[in-house]
Amino acid sequence: MKTEFKTIYTETQQFRQLWIWILVLVTGISSVGVFTYGFYEQIILGQTFGNKPMSDNALIISFVLATIFFILLLFLFFHAKLTTMIADSGISYKFFPFHLSFHKITWDEIESYEVTTYRPIREYGGWGIRLGKNKKAYNVSGSVGLSVQLKSGKKVLFGTQKEQELKEFLM
Repeated sequence: MKTEFKTIYTETQQFRQLWIWILVLVTGISSVGVFTYGFYEQIILGQTFGNKPMSDNALIISFVLATIFFILLLFLFFHAKLTTMIADSGISYKFFPFHLSFHKITWDEIESYEVTTYRPIREYGGWGIRLGKNKKAYNVSGSVGLSVQLKSGKKVLFGTQKEQELKEFLM
């Protein structure tokens, strides 16, 4: 296992896949849209909204909460960023906004590592920070990652969009 590097490998990834943005926008706009229509009907026009309308206060609160949730979801997906660095001291990673500082795995903690192809949904349940029994994955997109087997028996996977560059760096 190589543990001395002349340079530092760094990769930063963000959620920029069109399908994710379409899903987030359709879900958010439709949710906020229902409450906006209900707000307009019941609060502005004074007509009850639905067969069993909620109170005006509950509708206003629901409208505000749905709007805030949608804005926070947009903020989360736009600003979420996975940064992975490999250096002489080990592997450092940060998945902002969930990690505010870098977490580190030292070479002394690592038994083995390899750049591998994996099935994100089947093996980890999707993308993002994924937790399983004795395994974690930090991935943003794709199906290639650096799989790290720790001496503790745990496994950590870091997704990559730079498969060839990472393989060459680790040689």
